Amino acid sequence: MREKFACRDCEAITEPPAPSHPIPRGFAGPSLLAMILVGKYGDHLPLNRQSAAFAREGIELEDSTLADWVGGCVAALDPVLAELRRHVLAAERLHVDDTTVPVLAKVKTRIGRLWVYVRDDRPFGGRGPPAALYDYSASRHGEHPRRVLAAWSGVMQADAFAGYNALYAVERKPAPVVEAACWSHGRRDFFHLAKLGKSPISAEIVRRIDEVFAIEREINGASINARLAVRHERSKPLVADLETYMPEQLRRLSPKNDVAKAIRYMSTRWAAFTRFLDDGRICLSNNAAERALRRVAVGRRNWTFAGSDEGGRRAAAVYSLIETCQLNDVDPYAWLADILARLPDHPAHRVVDLLPWAWKARRAEAPAAAA
Repeated sequence: MREKFACRDCEAITEPPAPSHPIPRGFAGPSLLAMILVGKYGDHLPLNRQSAAFAREGIELEDSTLADWVGGCVAALDPVLAELRRHVLAAERLHVDDTTVPVLAKVKTRIGRLWVYVRDDRPFGGRGPPAALYDYSASRHGEHPRRVLAAWSGVMQADAFAGYNALYAVERKPAPVVEAACWSHGRRDFFHLAKLGKSPISAEIVRRIDEVFAIEREINGASINARLAVRHERSKPLVADLETYMPEQLRRLSPKNDVAKAIRYMSTRWAAFTRFLDDGRICLSNNAAERALRRVAVGRRNWTFAGSDEGGRRAAAVYSLIETCQLNDVDPYAWLADILARLPDHPAHRVVDLLPWAWKARRAEAPAAAA
């Protein structure tokens, strides 16, 4: 509602300018748009279910309308996503992983991929706020992580996907990425074999790995130097004993034995597995990325497939924002509703102030300033 004022002396009519809208010429307000985004990508409610829920309240909103609004929101939030991307790719260390996403096609669904790049400096006492960047691709080719990380170098914690090998190449520019293997991946096969009760060797390896994990839990959040000191004193002897134990057992096993395969998986990548002993920034596992992908896995069971490649890219964008909010203990609905309202009139050079951790800090300072 905009009131018009007329002047009897000069016969002029004035009217305040219309408020900015999150989506140009759109009639949906920021709170409604935030509810739709969090409903689908935070609470895993497909747009058709949200449309049905609105219909029960007497509000007719077609699925296609909601989908258009999601696309409009992603376009409006692009400056925030660009700042988030810059923050994630400024990290010294990244957790990287991917998962499948069915994508609707003419004959049958095809399989796309959602990749996640997680910056989390909290385990080694870093001051950088945690954040997650998702990226969609139509296939699982190594070119996709190479594209995202083209200008980045640092420590990358990931699984043994061959597509990452070009990132570790010595001749890579600007510099080779340092590989840090995931002990949770290495432990997983041994755990399954031990759980069957038929492999005492696997049970012993799991026990030894668990001793190293127990030490890591004690030093989580400590400084880099403190973590290194504890690892050299307590973890290094355990890892050295395991390095001796596994080849001894391998010689006793058939090459086709499942335990032998699990031992070879770790032995052939031993330098990447033991790199944490000499770098206090490195975590023992890649669980930060796997936790971030759990959101996709739960949502996938509800919305079943992405409607197109563009739908996959939209999902990656909104997942990035919602996961980053949760990593920083920010309510994604409150943040999105406020940011969508502010963005149209917000100065372009201050978009960084809208990132979840900066938004949270500003909200915390407001009551103190008022008092």
